[in-house]
Amino acid sequence: MNIKNYNCVPFLCLFVSLIFGYSVFAQAPKGSGGRPPAKKHKVIQSGTLKLVPNSINLSRPNQVEIKIVGERRNIVSNGIPSHEVGQFPNCGNPHQISEQKYSFRPEVKPRWTGDRQRLRSGQSFGVAINGIPFDPLAAEFFEGIRNSKWRYEALSGAIELGVDQNHAHVQPTGAYHYHGLPWGLLKELAFDPKRHSPLVGWAADGYPIYALVGFINKKNGQQGIQKWKSSYQLKNGERPKSFSDPGGYYDGTFIADYEYVAGSGDLDECNGLKTGTPEFPGGTYAYFLTETWPVIPRCFRGVPSVTFDKSRGGPSFKRSKRPKMDCGPSQGYKRGKKEHEKKGSHQRSREAPPHIKRAAQKLGVGVDELRRALGPPPPDFEGAAKKLGMSVKKLRKIVGRPKR
Repeated sequence: MNIKNYNCVPFLCLFVSLIFGYSVFAQAPKGSGGRPPAKKHKVIQSGTLKLVPNSINLSRPNQVEIKIVGERRNIVSNGIPSHEVGQFPNCGNPHQISEQKYSFRPEVKPRWTGDRQRLRSGQSFGVAINGIPFDPLAAEFFEGIRNSKWRYEALSGAIELGVDQNHAHVQPTGAYHYHGLPWGLLKELAFDPKRHSPLVGWAADGYPIYALVGFINKKNGQQGIQKWKSSYQLKNGERPKSFSDPGGYYDGTFIADYEYVAGSGDLDECNGLKTGTPEFPGGTYAYFLTETWPVIPRCFRGVPSVTFDKSRGGPSFKRSKRPKMDCGPSQGYKRGKKEHEKKGSHQRSREAPPHIKRAAQKLGVGVDELRRALGPPPPDFEGAAKKLGMSVKKLRKIVGRPKR
């Protein structure tokens, strides 16, 4: 073996070593200690969100304990929901629900900062009172560029993620978690839209989480109940187009398709407001889950506990084994091969569907205006009717359904 010795400038050697070491780590295959490569999604338009029916009662019981210890609210659970769930594994989510060892400790007296702290990757927004985390961020990105601006919205229907009717699915660790409104839990809590929402959970910063409705006067129920509306809307126009930018219309496929428009709704940028509630008659800041985006808030008004951050002292997880599945391309998932994307979807996304074009022509409005009014699938007919100045019944009749 012929070994050659090279002399180099110390700074240059260090630089080359760092770059080489980083590239080896970044390209390490799954199982070698490196992070598995991200899926390179190319879809740039929303689809129909197909929910897996809730049909399974898990044999393992739900275990959760919530108690105040000092200045912390200790929430310990096994991560097993008490309500019905969808079938897991399924063709959009090949993972089984397994027990977890959660120990969340948000503050009993949250510290209001007045600022916004964005929800980060690997961080749960909060935990439901049944011990199931609220994790709205999907680990799916355009072209597989992790933590880029173009993170897919889990409930847009663009990427099939095997979400059940509780708007939940399972992480590779076996952790069942909510991406949207937890209807199974709300049913257990006897949710009634004519009454103030029951307490649904606790955010990582310690503030309470409610769903959909609250007091009109923000003090008590003397003036009735109101459904709170998010202040986020779809952006106008088209996304930038480049190697790392998807192009296409802002339609809700990506989180970045939305923007906060002050005064357009009832809630602030973190989907919350200061109000009285049955649990806090003297008033508190509270987060609300909403029907429209973001559904689950994406930022904090207080100081989140690190126990909600899986990368910084958060709960420990037990990784479940990946089951063998082959659902075929018709189901959007095929083991061992690249994800089946909708053929030509990235070319067609700039073009509005034919039924939308026809409806816009009948209504005498622009196609973009109608698409923005309806929002991402499923269309918001009630909101669109108000914006367009017509009845919901008339709008539904004109828009109709796409021909298959």
